[in-house]
Amino acid sequence: MMRFASLGSGSEGNGLLVEVGATRILADCGFSLGETVARLARCGVAADTLDAILITHEHDDHIGGAARLARKFNIPVWITHGTSQAAAKGFAQVDTVHIFDCHRRFAVGDIEIEPYTVPHDAREPAQFVFGDGAHRLGLLTDAGSLTAHMQEVLNGLDALVLECNHDLDLLWESGYPQRLKERIAGKFGHLSNATAAQLLSSIDCRKLKHLVAAHLSKQNNTPELASVALAQALNCEREWIGVATQQEGFGWRDIG
Repeated sequence: MMRFASLGSGSEGNGLLVEVGATRILADCGFSLGETVARLARCGVAADTLDAILITHEHDDHIGGAARLARKFNIPVWITHGTSQAAAKGFAQVDTVHIFDCHRRFAVGDIEIEPYTVPHDAREPAQFVFGDGAHRLGLLTDAGSLTAHMQEVLNGLDALVLECNHDLDLLWESGYPQRLKERIAGKFGHLSNATAAQLLSSIDCRKLKHLVAAHLSKQNNTPELASVALAQALNCEREWIGVATQQEGFGWRDIG
């Protein structure tokens, strides 16, 4: 059985737990060491039981606490070459750092991992599909636009954690500087509710048992707007759509 949970999701920190059998990994770690340990404990997980930390890219809300957690508990880190170069100083003292290729699958214990490239303003950003041989969980955040490759990789998932960063109208009407608005809405920025819904309409969602909206902006989105957009794309009840929060993330969800 595969299960997954979020330590928190948003611009102040991100972390997704994935567990298959006796294998546990953490995708991203954007919290301080103490906060990460506390959030793991909230999910019933001791930090020293993690088998790996996977990193999507070098922005602080995804990587900020990863090196400290890895050093403290001797946890191997998996990272792209570009991200390792962008964050070289932080990982210099980490004992085990594996470089992965975004076009090659790999495994950590019982968890199969398919990394894939996304358009985002980082050195070599990646996202992941996790599998147990029978089921697939997709993670997609921090992507400014959709690509055919992303759509192909995310076809036929059993579960998806999907960025709904902003409502475009709220973003343009916000007090953000114009340059920041353009960066967020640009093709290397973040997915809007509408673009996330567009993705769902373009892939096979017939097996989807879990859909969680993630990485919501506090200022430029609401859980209601995000869940309505996704529900309309799937023609389902809004209440079926999960929403990951910054403070609580979401609790364990089982697949299979």
